[in-house]
Amino acid sequence: DHLDRPPRDRGRHHRHPRHHLAAFPTSEEADLIDALRTDPQAWIDGLSLVTEGSDGTLAGHALLTRCHVDGAPALALAPCAVRPSAQRSGAGSAAIRAALDAARSLGENLVLVLGHPEYYPRFGFTPASRFGIRAPFDVPDEAMMAMALDDTRPVPTGTIQYPAAFGV
Repeated sequence: DHLDRPPRDRGRHHRHPRHHLAAFPTSEEADLIDALRTDPQAWIDGLSLVTEGSDGTLAGHALLTRCHVDGAPALALAPCAVRPSAQRSGAGSAAIRAALDAARSLGENLVLVLGHPEYYPRFGFTPASRFGIRAPFDVPDEAMMAMALDDTRPVPTGTIQYPAAFGV
């Protein structure tokens, strides 16, 4: 069982980075979160979601931040992390689903993710190229994915512009 919630320590930055330090071999993802958090053009309150194990420890995290597709607003799903001891428990999936639900409730529509093509389709992601969307760098077509949260709304086409913190 996982509890989905926004981080309680919005003003304190140590929990996410430490969580990401445990899930990744370098501090790059934790540093990215810190940089995104300080960018008012990228950070959207309510779109950083964590899951907790039954003992209250952080298990998973998913972050959505503002990006654009040829100037039109979209969201980037990155980074996502699961504490190694919680992997394969559903903690990551729960965090991603909670983040997507939160984005939907805020009226967002387009979400983009660069990731494993065998993992993200379970949430509804398909190759971004099917929408006419491309990354600003070379990437295998199946790894750059997109999802419309509302099928009745138009989806922009063009090249993704990530926040400066992504370094692309």
